[in-house]
Amino acid sequence: MSDFQPIPLDSQLCFSLYGTSIAINRTYKPMLDALGITYPQYLVLSTLWEGDGQTISAIADRLALEPSTITPLVKRLEQAGFVTRLRSTVDERLVGVHLTDKGRGLQAQTGCLTDTLLKRSGMRVEQIIDLNARIQKLREALTAPAKT
Repeated sequence: MSDFQPIPLDSQLCFSLYGTSIAINRTYKPMLDALGITYPQYLVLSTLWEGDGQTISAIADRLALEPSTITPLVKRLEQAGFVTRLRSTVDERLVGVHLTDKGRGLQAQTGCLTDTLLKRSGMRVEQIIDLNARIQKLREALTAPAKT
């Protein structure tokens, strides 16, 4: 007979991170709804705010998603007037995504997300920065090639 004792769900880091991600999305949802975008669309826009004119593939890589997931998000953002898509004249397989004035202007309106997260969390800015850095380090370790 095995002495294996399952780890309670609340003691599992994966469940804590999963639940926290859901809680953050629920916190952001009313504000994103008021801005007319979804959380995945916000992530695409955030990628473009880091550097405008990226390809669908570059956005997908940045967000660790498949290009086939990004394309419908970009199409909806284009329909809403936040971005435009331009096919490359050098390689027509490449589609660049560019912010419109409306898309650039939306960035300033998303500051409420960070403010709300800080307020609701009860944490100081330094604590959030430290927590984020530690989670990023964990993600990097888990996505790095396995050492044999």
